Amino acid sequence: MSVSPKKSGLKTFKPGDVLFNEGDNADSLYIIQRGQIRLFRPKGRGFVEIAVLRAGEVIGEMAFFDQKARRRSCSASAMVTTDMVEISFTAFEKTMEGLNPWFKTIINTLADRLRKTNERIKELESNSLGYGKAGKVADYKFFQSNDVIRVLSLIYMAMKTHGEELDGVHTLHMNILKFYSSDIFNVQDVKFEEFFLLLKDEGYLELNEDDDGALKLIQMANPERIKFLMSFLHNQRRADESKKMKISYKCELFIKKIIDQITLSGVKGKAVECDISAILADFKATNTVINEADLKDAIDQGLCDDLVVGDNNRIIANVNYDQMVKMFPAIKLMNAIERANETKNK
Repeated sequence: MSVSPKKSGLKTFKPGDVLFNEGDNADSLYIIQRGQIRLFRPKGRGFVEIAVLRAGEVIGEMAFFDQKARRRSCSASAMVTTDMVEISFTAFEKTMEGLNPWFKTIINTLADRLRKTNERIKELESNSLGYGKAGKVADYKFFQSNDVIRVLSLIYMAMKTHGEELDGVHTLHMNILKFYSSDIFNVQDVKFEEFFLLLKDEGYLELNEDDDGALKLIQMANPERIKFLMSFLHNQRRADESKKMKISYKCELFIKKIIDQITLSGVKGKAVECDISAILADFKATNTVINEADLKDAIDQGLCDDLVVGDNNRIIANVNYDQMVKMFPAIKLMNAIERANETKNK
C-alpha cells in the first residue's frame, strides 16, 4: 500500500507547540509568515540553543538535501503564535527540477557546506552544559541567574535612557530594546525573547501597537520595579544557600490573598492583622489545595507572624504588609523563572 505524499498548506502553531524533534523523519519544510520559532538541540538534561527564526525565514530545508537520512538535524518549537506555510518535499523537488542545472549545483553545494558546519558545531557542544559533582551533568537551567539579570539590566537601562513617560506610563519601542540586547549586552536571542515573553505574561510590562500597527510598543508603570527585581536576583545569586529567600508557589498564592485582603481594608503598616480563616475558606470554596502550613515560608522570611487562634476560633496573623507588598513582585518572578526552567527540563 503506497503512502500519499504530504500536502502543503498554511498551518498555525501555538506557543510551546513542537514542529519536530531532532532525528524525526522529514518530509516537508516551512516558511514563517508570522511569529517566532526556536531551534534547539537536546543535550543531557538540557538543550543547546541554536537560533530564533522570524517571519520570512525557512525551517527544515536541510533535511531535503540530506538524501540519505532525511531526518531533522535539530528540534523546533513555536515561541509565540506562529503561522507558517508548509511545503512538502515532493512539491519542493518539482520546483528544484525546474531550475537551471548550474543553479541547482550551487544550492546543493551551499547546503552541503552548511551541513558540515553543523556537524562541526555538534562536535564542540560538549562544553555547552555545566557539570556537577563527580563529572555528572548539572541540573539544566534555561534561565540562568546571570541571563535574567542581564536582560533586566538592559530593559532598565534602555527604558531610563530612551523611554518616554506620559501620565505615569513609561513607553519604549522594541527596536531600541533589541539593539541593547544584541549589540550592547550580546544576549542570546532565544533567552531574550523567552524572558521578555515571561515578563509580559506575568504582568511586569505590556506590549501594544506602535504607529505602524505592530506590537512593538513596550509599556510599564514603573521602571524602578525592574531595577528592584534586578537587585533582588543579584543578591539572591550572591547569598549563601541558607540565606536565600525561598517561597513556594502555594505560599505565593497565599501571600497574594493576604495582600488583596489587607489592600481592600485600606490599612497599611508593618503589623496589620489578617483574617487567615477567611482566606482558607476561599481556597476551600475553589478547591485549591492550600492550608495554613503552606504559609510557613512567609513566616520564616519574617513577612508575617505565627498564626494564632482568636475569637470564635478564627485563625489570624499579624502581617508585615509593607514588606510583603514590596517583595511580592520579586517572589512572583522568582517562582515564574523556576517554573519555566522546570518546563524546559522535562
